[in-house]
Amino acid sequence: MLGRAIWIEGGTRSGKTEALVSQFCQWLEERIVLGKHSNQERKILVLAGNDDSKRDFGQRLAAKTQGKYPISAKTTIGFIQDEVLLFYPLLIQKLKLPAHFPLRLRPETEQELATKLWQPALERLNWREIAPSEYRFVRRILDLLQLAAYSCTPLESLPEILTQGFGASEDGEIYACVESLAAEWRDWCLDRGLLTYGIMTELYWRHLLPHPKYQRQLRDRYWTVLADDVDDYPAVGRQICEFLLDSGVWGAFSYNPDGMVRLGLSADPDCLLGVKSRCTGIDSIVYLDSMPTPLFADRHAASIDAIVRAVLNPGNIASLPKSIKSIETRTRGEMLKRTAEKAIELINSGKVAPGEIALIAPGLDAISRATITDIFAREKLPIASLNAQLALTSDPGVRALLTLMALIYPNLGQLTSRDEVADLLVTLSPIYPPQTPMIAEIDPVRAGLLADYCYAPSLSQPRLLPYTNFPRWDRLGASATKAYERIRLWVERMQQHPPSPLHLLNEAIGYFFQQGSYLPFDRLSALRELMETAQHYWQVAERTHSTAEYLESTHQITGRFIVLLRQGTISANPYPVSPLQPQDRAVTLSNIFQYRASKRSHPYHFWLDVGSPLWAEGGAATLYGANLLLESRSGKVWTEADTQSSNELRLERILRDLLHRVTDRLYLCTSDLAIDGREQMGALLTMVHGVGGA
Repeated sequence: MLGRAIWIEGGTRSGKTEALVSQFCQWLEERIVLGKHSNQERKILVLAGNDDSKRDFGQRLAAKTQGKYPISAKTTIGFIQDEVLLFYPLLIQKLKLPAHFPLRLRPETEQELATKLWQPALERLNWREIAPSEYRFVRRILDLLQLAAYSCTPLESLPEILTQGFGASEDGEIYACVESLAAEWRDWCLDRGLLTYGIMTELYWRHLLPHPKYQRQLRDRYWTVLADDVDDYPAVGRQICEFLLDSGVWGAFSYNPDGMVRLGLSADPDCLLGVKSRCTGIDSIVYLDSMPTPLFADRHAASIDAIVRAVLNPGNIASLPKSIKSIETRTRGEMLKRTAEKAIELINSGKVAPGEIALIAPGLDAISRATITDIFAREKLPIASLNAQLALTSDPGVRALLTLMALIYPNLGQLTSRDEVADLLVTLSPIYPPQTPMIAEIDPVRAGLLADYCYAPSLSQPRLLPYTNFPRWDRLGASATKAYERIRLWVERMQQHPPSPLHLLNEAIGYFFQQGSYLPFDRLSALRELMETAQHYWQVAERTHSTAEYLESTHQITGRFIVLLRQGTISANPYPVSPLQPQDRAVTLSNIFQYRASKRSHPYHFWLDVGSPLWAEGGAATLYGANLLLESRSGKVWTEADTQSSNELRLERILRDLLHRVTDRLYLCTSDLAIDGREQMGALLTMVHGVGGA
């Protein structure tokens, strides 16, 4: 008979998720045999490490149970967010907060408002002690607030933790200021009903979860908790799981010692490992082995364990599997070119489909991504950047709409340039429904001429002049002049009586893009994200300005909105991806973090820049102070030896994880010189030295 809680532990691709579903079904059958039928008014709480895993896990469970039981599938932070919003009246009553309807802040809006709030302190503080720029200083305080909440650490404990971990600061006050600024920001937000992930999480663990009324509601809602990949949960996830277990809920949990993808961002795997001690029944702990991969079918070749040992302790590898090849070049540009060409060669041979190939790099800069994408595009082969986080302004339609706003609202002329107007003319000139193929009525050359002769810059109100202002307008052609006049007259009409910014964007999308009816999915997604971002931005503006201030400064708010988007801090990723743009039909291009987080696997891997030290470093995947807020590190000094040990453990997990995600062939791609011209000396070169060429 199964115990009250089940712990399933195994490496990558060991079948943990399927085992969770099977264990639940077995437990359900035992209850039915014993006559203990479940209350179908209560739900099954399904927790996962990210949104993709959440959807996959929820769908598997629903299919296995034939939809007989209501399922609530959430990420840990998604669960907390929903609970805080749902029970916000309880928090208003307990903390005596103003009775606002809660509004969640986006990270980019959070950064802007916090900088404005803290401006007096930023001018007097020596913030360079802990950040290279004012922007990074603000971001690090906001991250620390969030990390403290995720780790269930009171904000007032931050100065002591930072001092113990990093050592005393030069003036002895900067860490105390970090705490006071974070507290000031939290209180300022709560006074206005504004919520961030960090503030919501602190409200949850500190005030909502201990609340008797909420506890009764939580017990009554769920009768089972199934948590997949708890190694990617923050410490607050353990509080949720243990409260439910203490309430008599049956639970099952899976853990991957080679996972821990979010360690350094928010996860505390060692803390969640403590849930294992709650699984004390017979057969309550299950260990699973990873699936064998054909890549290591040769028993005479080095195993995954042998490769990991050789990389961490540099030495010779006796014999690597023949399916591991290398691509070695002198320069990085040549390496990217040869890698893409080899992948294309495999596809053109007819033996490999595009969806069977993944290109994985420790970091993908814009130039590398564009280089690889262009090579595949020339061959008309599909390639998909996994969660690329491209700036919203990378879409020409978004850029054109922002330029329209700068043209139409007064006193924004400094945000409009000749090049931006030319870009606008090219983007907005096609007539919908489009011809086949769709061709801009105004090409870049004509757009440049029109911008030179017919754009009248002005700080107060720039204008588009009639096309006859160009002396040789007869060279423009009928279609270009007609398209230009259509744009000019619309802008002129809007300038006379400017509508609200949201109404303007909606009007422009309807007039120039036919509400996106004829746009490809990625461009439609960008326009949708722009509208959602604008709606959120003006909701926050109304909440943080008095009525008089808001009415007087509409154009100033619009200007800040344009600047914010042009800074590239907001991205647009198509959602949902799966039904409209199947990823399994295209070559996958990804950095290590996104690929591991997606939990995908491919027959063919190309590991880029294997000579780079970035494979062994946390980089952007480690937030400032994150290691100090782990349960096992609390109150301890963080040393260089700790950094080295942490990097080695991360590299070991990356190698084991990725080597279990490739089945048929692995290409190690490296160049002698990095992008900055330095010699590559990364740890993975040990593997390169042990294989033959491609």
